[in-house]
Amino acid sequence: MHNASYHGIPRVDDRRIVSGIIFVIRNGLRWRDAPTGYGRHKTIYKRFIRWSRLGVFNKIFAALAGKGGRPDQLMIDATHLKAHRTAASLLKKGLFPAVSDAPRAA
Repeated sequence: MHNASYHGIPRVDDRRIVSGIIFVIRNGLRWRDAPTGYGRHKTIYKRFIRWSRLGVFNKIFAALAGKGGRPDQLMIDATHLKAHRTAASLLKKGLFPAVSDAPRAA
């Protein structure tokens, strides 16, 4: 990830884009509903797709998980999980990171 320009158009800072991706996913929004302070919604979406395909999020999650050591137990509170209606299609396309070592369903 770098902040070079493309055809004279300044590249939106990667940190802003990551914040926009987190905001959209956390709030279950459509990409076009992302606040403009994060950049254009198409830019946020395109980087999410590109970084997902490159495994960027898998690398981030693996690095964060490795810092904490192996937990004694894991708990998920489903009352705080939201999935946008497009989440299932993104999962089928392999665009969401793997969250466990468990074998994937066929």
